[in-house]
Amino acid sequence: MDSFSTKKGMEIVIASTNLHKIREFREMFKCLPSIDVLSLLNFSSYKLPPESGKTFQENAEIKALDAAKALGKWILADDSGLVVPSLGGNPGINSRRYACEDATDAENRLKLLQEMRHLRDMHRAAYYQCSLVLVQPNGEIKKSVTGICEGFLLEEERGRNGFGYDPLFVKHDYDKSFAEIDDSTKNRISHRYKAFEKLLGVLQGL
Repeated sequence: MDSFSTKKGMEIVIASTNLHKIREFREMFKCLPSIDVLSLLNFSSYKLPPESGKTFQENAEIKALDAAKALGKWILADDSGLVVPSLGGNPGINSRRYACEDATDAENRLKLLQEMRHLRDMHRAAYYQCSLVLVQPNGEIKKSVTGICEGFLLEEERGRNGFGYDPLFVKHDYDKSFAEIDDSTKNRISHRYKAFEKLLGVLQGL
């Protein structure tokens, strides 16, 4: 029987130590109650490799493959960020370290606001992108998917929920930033959930 069998309570490890991401994934996995969701917080001796890829998908694959090899478990890795076409695609894959290598979310948002201070209207268009890679314990990639959430960026921060660039991002057809809406709403419309939806059939069918 496939090691993914749910009879013994299958485990998937989220290849992240980001509490916000882990919380979002746990919420999404509630529709699959037979799967136990772990994270790298459960494996403190393991450290992810550098994100040396040139795309979100490449970085997600690097993390997923390395974690599967080290831990011998099913791994779900995420690489995501904010893309601003008017800034040549920045922050992009450098979203987490936009201001500097150890930048805080607030520092990254401040840099983004400064670089966009001269941009108005359609030039403030942006989108979140998330690439997810599911890897088997034997190190083979089972599925790679991508989700995108389009919107625009505010000229000042609004809201206290969310993380990253959420206080600046407003999804099309919404009038509140990602940091102003509640978690359950964000989890239904986010780039991460759109990617996760594409994995559901695989997760349910294994």
